[in-house]
Amino acid sequence: MEEATKEESEKMPQIVEVLEALKQASHDIQQHHSSDSPSVKALLELQTILASDPNLSALSNHLNRLKTLVHTLNRSNGLRSFLTRPLSTHSLARVAASIESEIQAWIDRETLHTLSASLNNPLDDEDELVSLLTQFQDRVSQGFNRELQDLVLKLKLFPSLQSVLLDAKCSNRVRERTGLAVAALIRFNKDVFVGEVLMGPTVRALLSMASPLSLEVLCSLIRSIRSPLVDEIESNGEILNVIELLNSQDLQLRVLGFECLLEIGYFGRKEAVEAMLKEGVVKKLMELQRSEKGGDLIGLDRAVEKKERVSGFLEKHPFASCVARFAVQLEVGEGLRQREKRAFKPEILVRVKEASSSDAEAATIVAEVLWGSSP
Repeated sequence: MEEATKEESEKMPQIVEVLEALKQASHDIQQHHSSDSPSVKALLELQTILASDPNLSALSNHLNRLKTLVHTLNRSNGLRSFLTRPLSTHSLARVAASIESEIQAWIDRETLHTLSASLNNPLDDEDELVSLLTQFQDRVSQGFNRELQDLVLKLKLFPSLQSVLLDAKCSNRVRERTGLAVAALIRFNKDVFVGEVLMGPTVRALLSMASPLSLEVLCSLIRSIRSPLVDEIESNGEILNVIELLNSQDLQLRVLGFECLLEIGYFGRKEAVEAMLKEGVVKKLMELQRSEKGGDLIGLDRAVEKKERVSGFLEKHPFASCVARFAVQLEVGEGLRQREKRAFKPEILVRVKEASSSDAEAATIVAEVLWGSSP
């Protein structure tokens, strides 16, 4: 049985390749409205193959309709055909669109069944799994499709994705690609899949990887799910793990850790912001601001005189004015009430003064926080 499954898996790329060609053929018919073309002939040949497969009855019916229309158009002549031909060619395009949709559904069934089997055995063929995950991400990124969603739910793909994401035996390459697929599914239909992210191990798995791509996925999920996901991050005690990313030796991880904190600050409710302050986020941001990759945006005037753009400045100094940028996120964000925003600003100023290495540093950062320094 396992050998048969493996054999089917090996044949799948060839099957999908043929189906993609047939889908393109149906698309060409819609574009050119031709009843006598290689595309039409290719689809009519498919009709003879599908006649006995009950699972493809809808596609077979559309192909029968295509065959009838082509026969009518190719045999028609005279004034009546001249008058009715525009309607017939329009019908041809509509049938071709239906065929394209059915072939896409066939492709989805082939690829998702293979993906499901691969997710259940993620260590078998890493390259194949990465390829399947990439195809799946691309497919769901095309927009909502009811049949596709039903197939994802039927095959329980989301729990399978989360299992691979949490599996430390899998390579980061596979787990990162799995994270991207999870994020794509949330964008595909947040209402259906967000609950599984909130109740599952997704955030913990992404933070445990602590790779640039895993953190980009986490930031994407925070932007998609907003306050409810930040609530989960806070309640699960993950705020400290995010702040600790700022201690990484890898500059890219520090930058992405900071970006993640900005997202948490924007969407976080009172409890999340209190947790960040309690874990010393202001002190850590001040350390980054006084590093060689820091600086302050007050000095941007001098950079402008040298014709250096804001984006260029921040690219070289990603932690410039990071304390004020964090404070701005809290102030303009949607997680806090207005009175909570007013209450947090003085608390941030107190922590700035406590962590300052000099009166001059304190004065500069306090001024930036008060005036809302932001790129």
